[in-house]
Amino acid sequence: MRRDELLNAAEELLAEQGATCLTLSAVAERAGVSKGGLLYHFSTKEALIKGMIERLVADFDELVAAQDESSYTRAYLAATLTAVRSGRLRRWAVVTGAAGDPQLLAPMREAMARWHREGMESEPDPVAAGIVRLACEGLWDVVTHDPAFYADEQYEELHRRLLAILPGS
Repeated sequence: MRRDELLNAAEELLAEQGATCLTLSAVAERAGVSKGGLLYHFSTKEALIKGMIERLVADFDELVAAQDESSYTRAYLAATLTAVRSGRLRRWAVVTGAAGDPQLLAPMREAMARWHREGMESEPDPVAAGIVRLACEGLWDVVTHDPAFYADEQYEELHRRLLAILPGS
């Protein structure tokens, strides 16, 4: 539980003040713990950033797994739309923005590669599945930069049209 509270504090700090203000001292203060308490869980700023990225990947994996869909691509689409509509994607932008070191983004790159390969062999039309997954990434990117870009009813239409690309829709 304490680890999640520290990660939450770091994400809040990033969202409010930007990457330059992300220091171990500032995170400890935001979380209401001593710096030593923070260092017990995260020995460096890099470890903290890596922890945030790993948690975001795990959260999205759980969201995909929670979808009751007939294929991974359909679950990926539903999870993306759920994340976008709930505002979860804003966390991605601030955390990945804080990771100036390409090595810190390794878990994100690995997850992205996995998400775009997962289940492709069982998709009736792998090209269509790839297009839908890439559309999810585009939506993700646009909404990360402009959360109010789409209205709720537009998400329903996007969902419907992206599903129509997939065989069996």
